Amino acid sequence: MVNIIVVFRKIEDARNIRKVLVRNGFTVTAVCSTGLAAIELFDDFKNGIVVCGYQMTDMPYTEIYDNLPEDFQMLLMARESVLPMLRENDIVCLPMPARVRDLVETVSMMQRAIEANIRKKRSGAKSRSNEDKATIEDAKRLLMERNNMTEPEAHRYLQKTAMDTATSMAETAGMVLDLFSR
Repeated sequence: MVNIIVVFRKIEDARNIRKVLVRNGFTVTAVCSTGLAAIELFDDFKNGIVVCGYQMTDMPYTEIYDNLPEDFQMLLMARESVLPMLRENDIVCLPMPARVRDLVETVSMMQRAIEANIRKKRSGAKSRSNEDKATIEDAKRLLMERNNMTEPEAHRYLQKTAMDTATSMAETAGMVLDLFSR
């Protein structure tokens, strides 16, 4: 579960955002009006989304952002006229007043990204078997001989083809070997 913390200067605004999110199937873990209260909650959760305005009663959004743990993301909501001055590279922004659909879709997208990142960390980096490594090396050698490619060019070709066809590099290398052995 991805935790959602809603932080706005006016607690009524935070509660209204919570109501919208809860009505649309999200679990809002906390609602607060101070940045310090939000920051103190970070220790209790492994991941989450902070939905906030740009100025809380005790600090601007940047101080909350500077304290965000690794598996947290921020959704900054502010008047459209103010947003261009506030944008940071990895902060998702939404103009206020926000349409319910935009808020729900944005939080949903952020939630999926966090969940994917968690799954990726759990699974760890998958290492290739010796057989797969040998297949890839054979395919690269074949591409280098037949197509006058350098090793980096052959590697990049296999990599790009694997991405384009949604297959692993080992599967793509196997297809190359099958194609040229006919």
